[in-house]
Amino acid sequence: MSTVLDASPASPARPSSTRRPSALWLVLVATAVPTFMATLDNLVMTNALPVLHAEFGASVEELQWFMNAYTLAFASTILMAVALGDRYGRRTVFVIGIVVFTVSSAFAALSTDSGQLIAARALQGFGAAAIMPLSLTLLAGAVPLARRALAIGIWGGVTGLGVATGPLIGGAVLEGWAWQAIFWINVPVGVISVALALIALPNSFGARLRADVVGLVLSGVGLLALVYGIVRGNDAGWDSLEVLASLIAGGILLTAFVAWEARTAAPLLPLRLFRNRSFTVANLAGFGFSFGAFGSIFILIQFLQVVQGATPLEAALQTSPWTLAPMVVAPLAGLIAPRVGTRALIVAGLTLLGASLFWLSGLLDADLSYANYVAPFLIAGVGMGLVFAPSATAVLAGMAADDHAKASGTNSMLREVGVALGIAVSTAVFTGAGGALTPVDYSTGAQPAVLVGAAALIASALVALLLPAGRGSDRAEPGDQPEPATSDAELAVAR
Repeated sequence: MSTVLDASPASPARPSSTRRPSALWLVLVATAVPTFMATLDNLVMTNALPVLHAEFGASVEELQWFMNAYTLAFASTILMAVALGDRYGRRTVFVIGIVVFTVSSAFAALSTDSGQLIAARALQGFGAAAIMPLSLTLLAGAVPLARRALAIGIWGGVTGLGVATGPLIGGAVLEGWAWQAIFWINVPVGVISVALALIALPNSFGARLRADVVGLVLSGVGLLALVYGIVRGNDAGWDSLEVLASLIAGGILLTAFVAWEARTAAPLLPLRLFRNRSFTVANLAGFGFSFGAFGSIFILIQFLQVVQGATPLEAALQTSPWTLAPMVVAPLAGLIAPRVGTRALIVAGLTLLGASLFWLSGLLDADLSYANYVAPFLIAGVGMGLVFAPSATAVLAGMAADDHAKASGTNSMLREVGVALGIAVSTAVFTGAGGALTPVDYSTGAQPAVLVGAAALIASALVALLLPAGRGSDRAEPGDQPEPATSDAELAVAR
């Protein structure tokens, strides 16, 4: 049974704090800067992995956990953070998330072994779980409906900027200082972000519902067990008791989570949201996007250093045609989405990204010059930029204001699960094919691992064809069933 946070099972939404609306640019900065910081840490460590392998003696398995501790903590608690934001104030929980992220970044910088760094990365993930979904919800509620597509497009561009500058900042910092500095830079950014949020954002509220602790435990432990089984598969043996028990337990717990969400009065993940076709298909495509793209990035960034001998900064600069393109493409995609529809953009983006990875899988050779990689890197970046903002718009299309937080939280959760599973599966394919962190053996495993990512992206493009063809970013499509908002106050905030 869900744990009750107050005497009543559910209380109506409270009015948001009354204050003069802030300027659009200030709202964008207040929501986008923390989002940039959290997004940055998805990829900022990729260039540091070979360095950490050398300094800590970290194994391939530990390198995965440097990434997946963050993404799993994020994915397993994001919907609880949304629920707490509805109850205690979205800005309040947003600010707490920024503080947790900032403090845990300092802990990461002070780590002296792999275990401490993995723990600090998990704490960062808990902080990011409150930042990412609530930033989009606070943004959507603080700007007029007529300017929401533009605002989301810019927000998506900043997300793309975090992806773009993660490797670049990580590489530059590693080149000029030490790996610890990639975490220290979050501290001043976090302090500034807290001040901006308190100045610019209203403290909106949602319905005061029970906290679904049972759902939190079932989903969190289930995801952890599933990823652990995949990570351990090659080393322990896919038919070993350890791996089979972990995979089976993960499957059972996640099935139990879905069953529980269908019957509990205040679910962590309201299954009714999936009645909306745009929401359902956008989430499936988003999961496949994260699985294929980030699993491949994990492999490719290390290829440039391990096989081709690039320094961290050189590797970041070499991948910049890929990582910088979303910064330009994502805002443009957000602007034109209302005219051409989200489906066309998302399908095109996933197809371009998948095609570029198929191309790159045939170029993983130590003897090839960098010039061979420029075109597929650029195509991959354009494809990624076409997916970011339209996906966020498609997730919220036809949703009532009261469901924005849950909808964006679910989308962020599934995308982070995709990142974790993508890295785990790509590495399992890499090691299973005979890959190792040496110049001679790396390409052997890297090629099939990148091919798996490419196949996942093409499959996601086919799924995205099922998106509604409508051109209005907030207009419900026939057959969609948005739920009504629970309060006039929430509708006012959304508008």
